[in-house]
Amino acid sequence: MRKILICYLLGVSVAVMAQTEVKISGAPEIEAWVTNADRSALFERVPEKIKFGMEEGKGLPIIINDRQEYQSIDGFGFALTEGSAFHLNRMSKDSRAKILREMFAHDGDNVGFSYIRLTLGASDLNNFVYSYNDLKEGETDPELKYFSLGHDRDDIIPVMKEILEIIPDIKIMASPWSAPVWMKTSGDVRGGALKKEYYGTYANYFVKYVQEMGKEGIVIDAVTIQNEPLNSRNTPSMPWYWQEHNEFVRDHLGPAFREAGLTTKIVIFDHNCDRPDYPLAILSDPETSQYVDGSAFHHYRGYLSGMSTVQLARPDKNIYFTEQMLTERPESSTINIAPSVKRLIIDVMRNWSRNSILWNLAADPLNDPHTDNGGCSMCQGALTIDGDKVVRNIAYYTIAHASKFVRPGSVRIHSTHPFDKGVDITEDEERAEVRRATLVEHSDVLPNVAFKTPEGKIVLIIANDSWSVRNVKIQHNGLYANISLDPGSVGTYIW
Repeated sequence: MRKILICYLLGVSVAVMAQTEVKISGAPEIEAWVTNADRSALFERVPEKIKFGMEEGKGLPIIINDRQEYQSIDGFGFALTEGSAFHLNRMSKDSRAKILREMFAHDGDNVGFSYIRLTLGASDLNNFVYSYNDLKEGETDPELKYFSLGHDRDDIIPVMKEILEIIPDIKIMASPWSAPVWMKTSGDVRGGALKKEYYGTYANYFVKYVQEMGKEGIVIDAVTIQNEPLNSRNTPSMPWYWQEHNEFVRDHLGPAFREAGLTTKIVIFDHNCDRPDYPLAILSDPETSQYVDGSAFHHYRGYLSGMSTVQLARPDKNIYFTEQMLTERPESSTINIAPSVKRLIIDVMRNWSRNSILWNLAADPLNDPHTDNGGCSMCQGALTIDGDKVVRNIAYYTIAHASKFVRPGSVRIHSTHPFDKGVDITEDEERAEVRRATLVEHSDVLPNVAFKTPEGKIVLIIANDSWSVRNVKIQHNGLYANISLDPGSVGTYIW
């Protein structure tokens, strides 16, 4: 008769058994989707399902504890810049419909992007700079009589309406790069602060934007106050010190949204992880804090743990990850997928973000369009679009590994981190029938993150960022599954 010993240590139940496979009736099977570093598989379903059983395999397991829940997930996606929409809108109708469905539907082999970031006016990835209230030099319009969505109607609004036909409840965040130049101290789209006398006007500018987009059927779930408020080198751009940011939200934008009856969330900061002091300073004002849903971050500087610093200080406020450029060499024979998924999915989620939005959805083979004097000339899209020809780049596959299965409303759950302690069960040196339990300081599992979906499925994303094939043991509810990942590869596992 086969003996099984159950050990309880540090609140973790570990089944200890002989190394023989035992089939478990009714045990779940794992569906796997893999991207390999050599491009032999690019987010492809593995034909054979992986079986759970009683076999432990070697090494410490990634333990999934779906009773320990963390943040809810809003979605994964990209910025739909005017440049992205420009290229999509110039494809043939059938080709555009096909690629939009592939990106935003999540059935079949479609990848299910579920979050869009819009630019509130022009960004640096535009053919030209515009706002919703452009006037002749010397003119002002404090009552916003000439406010108009204007050039958004050329490409962004038509493309958004097609996306909404595929996924009507997609989350949409909007971020401005600059106020209209007549509101700024510089009188220029690049740099220059918002004039104090136009704080109230600019708050109403946000209100009108949300309302007018709503009339088009485009519901803005959240706005950030300023893309990269500590960067005045982009065209366009507009720097804010935290004190100004705070005053604008507290005395103008928050009250304006409340008076207009808007439920659109107000999200502060929207810049790099090296400055957690900036959002925390704003949130230290209790009057401002009542209007603020959370803080947004990019990762061009600092460590992603900066998001956890803000969450530790203010667990009542949400964390969002709103921008990161991700590029690769065109026609490369390899894809650097493991470090990308580790950083922008696994680490972003483990540092409390509700989403992961990359920059940007589409560009042409020359990474155009972009503005001169501060526009990004190296910002490759998730897609490279050349007429009706589409190339899917590394950013596309990075987000796909999460977006297809970690649907909005999912929740991050506990899974073993590489630096978590673990319990190693070994045979006694002299008596093979005796098992010894040893506390291991570091589990040394592969980087991973786990979720529970609204339907109750478990989704586990693993990145093999090592140089060797890694055999991975998964433990869930006392059962084990063993998988193998090639070096530099990524797998999404669903059961």
